[in-house]
Amino acid sequence: MNDISMTGITVVTAIAVIALLIIGIILFFRNSLRGKSMSNLTEKYAGKSWDSPLTARNKYPDVNVFKFTLPTLLFGCFLALAVTIFAFSWTSYEEEVFIPEDALELDEEIEIEPPRTKEPPPPPPPPPPPVIEEVPEEEIEEEDEPVFESMDVEEETVIDEPEPVVEDAPPPPPPPPPPPPAEEEIFKVVEQMPRFPGCEDAGGTDKEKEECAKGKMLQYIYKNLKYPAIARENGVEGMCVIQFVVDKAGNVTEAKVVRDIGAGCGDAAMKVVNTMPTWVPGKQRGRAVKVLYTLPVRFKLEG
Repeated sequence: MNDISMTGITVVTAIAVIALLIIGIILFFRNSLRGKSMSNLTEKYAGKSWDSPLTARNKYPDVNVFKFTLPTLLFGCFLALAVTIFAFSWTSYEEEVFIPEDALELDEEIEIEPPRTKEPPPPPPPPPPPVIEEVPEEEIEEEDEPVFESMDVEEETVIDEPEPVVEDAPPPPPPPPPPPPAEEEIFKVVEQMPRFPGCEDAGGTDKEKEECAKGKMLQYIYKNLKYPAIARENGVEGMCVIQFVVDKAGNVTEAKVVRDIGAGCGDAAMKVVNTMPTWVPGKQRGRAVKVLYTLPVRFKLEG
């Protein structure tokens, strides 16, 4: 027996039909028994003596509902079995996503802007050489002959202790400003490239996980990508290229369009990239680093 598969709408419709069938049966028996009870059953069974009290437990056999016990039980078992089959046959189908062929292949080599890294500051300029000025001879005055004073000290000599001269000390120079924070390097190729989430528990090698992550990423992109109406009406097809940085925490940052085919396709691709979940960050020598990622997004009309 082949497996029975039903969509959610089919299951709900079947349950609704069963519910209406039950309600119809209940109303049918209710009206039938009510019509019999209103007939002249008293005159019909006047002077009737019952063989057993159980036979006349409902007073009149015409309105005895216990004779429907077996059919009701069988009907209930049939409905329970049908509902069980419907429940086990409820199949949820994944939405079919159209992914163009060679979606991740670039048509040609794209000139990629090198990652921004902080350049070292230029060295300070050398000090200017000293300027030697020539003094004219007229300005040179002969120095007076030095006068030598006697510095001999005798017993009667009184020496006055000079008062210490306290000069106002200049204020200390202000501390130098702190150096600017070093900007982290952004890599283009690392030992373990960043991956789209969803394949970490799949097992296998890093290469297999990377291929699995690419498939998950394509499913996410082309499921959420909205083909612009103006591009669809004018038959615009082609490939947009988005560049973004996956930081050390796996967040998608600094996204920008490096190639646009127009008609709103670049903006549509950017919206999908900006809503991506957190990635598995790239690693270099076992350490998470920032990685520049280039993503082609191909727009192709179905048909």
